[in-house]
Amino acid sequence: MAYLPEIYKDFKKQYPDIARGYDALAKSCHEWGPLDAKCRWLVKLGVAIGLSSEGGVRSHVRRGLAEGITPEEIRHAILLAFTTAGYPTMIASLKWAEIVIENQEKKKKTGKQS
Repeated sequence: MAYLPEIYKDFKKQYPDIARGYDALAKSCHEWGPLDAKCRWLVKLGVAIGLSSEGGVRSHVRRGLAEGITPEEIRHAILLAFTTAGYPTMIASLKWAEIVIENQEKKKKTGKQS
């Protein structure tokens, strides 16, 4: 099973019907349209960066890596936010991404799954 933050696990336990509806909507939106999976994750990463959402950035970096997006592609996407979202937003997002990338690299070395 893919990683889920504790706060979302708690939400799913407390409001299972709403969580199922949310998950279904998210899946439908993600799969609809002509964009390939890589583009969809990069777009979602960009939105999370623009919102300064630490959880969103971490989640989309983690999911993007699982989809085959390289750390350099993720870094490039984040650096593109510099002139649009500003330095503080970009640098915080870069830090959050680097933490996820580093953790994934450690897991690969030790053979652990996320």
